[in-house]
Amino acid sequence: MRLQPEDILMIRQMTREVMGSDVPVRLFGSRLNDEARGGDVDLFLELSSPPDNPAWLAATLAGKISRRMHGRKVDVLIAAPGLNNLPIHDIARQEGVIL
Repeated sequence: MRLQPEDILMIRQMTREVMGSDVPVRLFGSRLNDEARGGDVDLFLELSSPPDNPAWLAATLAGKISRRMHGRKVDVLIAAPGLNNLPIHDIARQEGVIL
């Protein structure tokens, strides 16, 4: 996994601030490959209840984390009851690692 321990702590803290609770965060995608270089940070959050505005939550969280990571691109994917389940959600569930 290509994240520093302090980055993991910051991501969990920012997630709590934006989501208002202790939501598990999964890292998936290229950052799991220790051999790769560069790449964005792909995060997956699975909520137990539908959020009022999932796009706003994802964008807000991605922006906060990106700023703390000096502009690194961050993608936040949210799954919740009532939201469409896409193939990328299944990949994130299967391959993602909880931070």
